[in-house]
Amino acid sequence: MQVTLLYHTNSPERAVATAARLCYSPIGAAELMETMSDSQVDKVLATIMRSGHFSALEHASYTFAIDGVSRALTHQLVRHRMASYNQQSQRYVACSGEPEVVLPQSIAADAEAHAAFRTAIDIAYATYAQLIEAGIPAEDARSVLPNACTSKIVVTMNIRELLHFFEVRCCHRAQQEIQELACRMLDLVEPTAPYIFMDSGAPCRRGPCTEGKMTCGQSFEKVIRP
Repeated sequence: MQVTLLYHTNSPERAVATAARLCYSPIGAAELMETMSDSQVDKVLATIMRSGHFSALEHASYTFAIDGVSRALTHQLVRHRMASYNQQSQRYVACSGEPEVVLPQSIAADAEAHAAFRTAIDIAYATYAQLIEAGIPAEDARSVLPNACTSKIVVTMNIRELLHFFEVRCCHRAQQEIQELACRMLDLVEPTAPYIFMDSGAPCRRGPCTEGKMTCGQSFEKVIRP
């Protein structure tokens, strides 16, 4: 898995504070952006985060390039609808060469399961190659490819949606691969807006677990693997 922060709103915390402060200011946003002191920005941010008035967080966004993740992951990712996505197409980009797949840790840890997984992958890709060789369009031949095959996707989320994404997907109860992705993304955004993201992640980073009887019983930890 490779996650790159391609771009983010310049001075995101100042941009958010400016949007929020404008609601109560006689001067315009451009002047506020230039004249607010750092301490004033922090004060506005504190009010926003404490009160839950998160609409101002939507004025700053982040764009990520995500490579080497499974189609199973991207199907989960696009369920976060307050975001923009562009994904590598299996219709126009044909698979060739050795199969590129994401091996789940639970399968890798079991020799018998791993062998069964490899057999299924080899059969699927061999069938795909046979269909392509027979002249079947890639958009139809792809029907035999597994959820484990790798993909690339560009994702843009505003801060409000990022906070929700981190709350749901950094949790230990999230599926392992998307949990790792969320923690990598959180690691990238924290330095750009340290006040806003200082306690973001699963709810247990801020207080008691909200999963009720489904709680895992563990404390918050960023799951970032090499």
